[in-house]
Amino acid sequence: MASKEITFAPIGVFHSNQVQPYEAGRQPDEFHSEGVIELETGHNFEQALTGLDGCERIWVIFSFHHNPHWNPMVLPPRGRDTKIGVFATRSPYRPNSIGMSCVKVLRIEKLKIYVAGADLLDGSPILDIKPYVAYADSFPGVEPLWLQDSTKHSVGFSEKALEQLDFLESRGVSQLKSFLQHQLEYEPTNSKKKRVKADGDSFVIAYRTWRAIFSLNETQVLVEKIFSGYSEEDLQNQDDPYSDKDIHRNFKTLFLSLER
Repeated sequence: MASKEITFAPIGVFHSNQVQPYEAGRQPDEFHSEGVIELETGHNFEQALTGLDGCERIWVIFSFHHNPHWNPMVLPPRGRDTKIGVFATRSPYRPNSIGMSCVKVLRIEKLKIYVAGADLLDGSPILDIKPYVAYADSFPGVEPLWLQDSTKHSVGFSEKALEQLDFLESRGVSQLKSFLQHQLEYEPTNSKKKRVKADGDSFVIAYRTWRAIFSLNETQVLVEKIFSGYSEEDLQNQDDPYSDKDIHRNFKTLFLSLER
C-alpha cells in the first residue's frame, strides 16, 4: 500500500437496529429496516442538503467500522465456493475500509436523512452522500462472471412462523425476519457461508440464540417455524450473557406445543 495517508472526517453517522455484522444484508434490499443518517452540526450541511429531497435514491459512502483488517482473497456470499480477489467483490474486508450503498430516501428532517433498504450497520461513519443518477449509474444485465449462475430463491413463511416472528419483534427481536430473508434467498443450505445444517428432510439456520427450521423445494424456501436455541438446562441457569432468557422462556411457554 502507498505510504501517503489520506485523512477523512466523517460528516455524520448511520443509526439503525442493525447492530451485528450478520444482521446486515450482503447488498441493499427491501428486507432491511428503516435507518437514519444523522449529519454533524456546525458545518453548514443544512445548505448542502438543498435539493436532496428531490432524489429518490442516494449513494452513501461510509466506513466499515467493524473491520480492523483486510483480506486479499475472500469468499463471496453467493455464486461460488472458492475464494476470489477482494477487488472483484463487495466484501467489507478491504485495504481501505470504505463502503458504498445505494439506499432509498424516505424523508429529510433538518440534518436527519431517513432511508430504507440500507445494508449499513448502526454506528457506521458517513463519509459522503451523492445522488443516484439512472442514466449514469445503471447498466441492466451486467454482472460479474461468478454471479451469473447464482440461483435466487423465493422465501416464504408459514402462518405459525409469522406468528412467532410477530411475537419476537414485539419484544425487540426485530432483525430475525429480514435476516432469514436475505440469508435464505441465495444458497440457503451452504454451511460454508452460514450457520445452517441439515435436520432430516429440512434444515436449521441459526440467528444469535434463535433457530429457524426451513424446507427447500427447487427455488422456493419455506420457513416453517422458529424455536429457541437454549435447552431447558440452559434456561434454568441464571447466567444470561445476552439478556434474553426471559424472552425465550415466554416464547417457550406460548408456543410450547411446537417446541422441539
